[in-house]
Amino acid sequence: MASPPSTTTTVAAFFLLLHAAIIARSQPYIGVNYGLVADNLPPPSASAKLLQTTSIGKVRLYGADPSVIKALANTNIGITIGAANSDIPSMAADVTFAKNWIGSNVLPYYPASKIILINVGNEVLQYGTPELKTQLLPAMKNMQSALDELSLGGKIKVSTVHSMSVLGQSEPPSAGRFDPGVVDLLKGLLEFNKESGSPFLINPYPFFAYQTDPRPETLAFCLFQPNAGRPDSGTNVKYMNMFDAQVDAVRAALNAMAFNDVEIVVAETGWPYKGGDDEAGATVENAKAYNGNLVAHLRSMVGTPLMPGKSIDTYLFALYDEDLKPGKPSERAFGIYNVDLTPIYDAKLTGSQGGLANAPTPTISPPADAPTTSGATTPPTNSSTATTPPSSTTPRDSPTARVNASKNGASLDKISAGFVIVVSLVVASML
Repeated sequence: MASPPSTTTTVAAFFLLLHAAIIARSQPYIGVNYGLVADNLPPPSASAKLLQTTSIGKVRLYGADPSVIKALANTNIGITIGAANSDIPSMAADVTFAKNWIGSNVLPYYPASKIILINVGNEVLQYGTPELKTQLLPAMKNMQSALDELSLGGKIKVSTVHSMSVLGQSEPPSAGRFDPGVVDLLKGLLEFNKESGSPFLINPYPFFAYQTDPRPETLAFCLFQPNAGRPDSGTNVKYMNMFDAQVDAVRAALNAMAFNDVEIVVAETGWPYKGGDDEAGATVENAKAYNGNLVAHLRSMVGTPLMPGKSIDTYLFALYDEDLKPGKPSERAFGIYNVDLTPIYDAKLTGSQGGLANAPTPTISPPADAPTTSGATTPPTNSSTATTPPSSTTPRDSPTARVNASKNGASLDKISAGFVIVVSLVVASML
């Protein structure tokens, strides 16, 4: 007769199952940007432990910092890394450069560190020189070829990140079209995305749209809070939040170019919790409302009017403040966590998850010369700052979205807690 398992084996099994339960709580469509333009950040190992207490399933790095990549090993957190804009000319000219880049930044850590995507450049079509823009696609192709040669092509995708300025028209969302000035370049990039199965990454920021139209109704629309909505004359759908409107404008632009099957990923979106006197709405209350309600919206699986029934992979900006970033005060105040690992506000990333927040009332602080026109745009900015065209709106009825979000969040916690209880009982019976 087989001997019963030892206490050591049983305890080890318990912790393995408990680890599996924690991983099950992470949600692959919720990611976060981990910027490093700071001199006061906690050790990467501490950040990795923090991330494992949340529902964050992916992390995006702007570069390929080895200490962060190593710290995320064996966490099951998907990692997006980036090749700098300055790497593009050499990478475009010689596939060997791409091979060496992968040899330095991927092979020493993969697969223990779950690298899932490499972004070649960041907002090149907005900030790059004409020459750099034409070198982007060859660089991406060489990166892909280098991965394919290592049999990693189907496991690690290659793409690049775009600001919302690639749109030439965004209102109404169903009429979204790319800027004619970048269409020829985009066509080649999108063919690459389609052929390789990689996503089209964008940086929608309702916060910057609000800066162009700081009225109370615009703020509520941007924060997923009760509002009158904005009808799309092309589809007769009423958009209830700016995020859906911005993303759907990109979806419509992709569809208009016959790239219906290219997936959209939100590489950056967020809301600063403080800013300068001329930065309307940059408050803790509004940052909490935007990020918390966005997370609830993603959990609801309602999707957008043009992409219903699924959540778009979305990377929140950002894990921490970056105190060395240049620009307006808000650029250094997008963090969700303090550097001592405590939350700056509750973004609904841990603990009990509720539905869309109706309170507190949006904090309104328009500048003295605030315009009175309506309008909506979607300026950008990511680790840099950009400007983008307008975006409109339209989901389904927000009450339904709120109910679904509340149900999904609660059920997730119940499943996790139930799993741990069952595992505990099983282990107890084995002792």
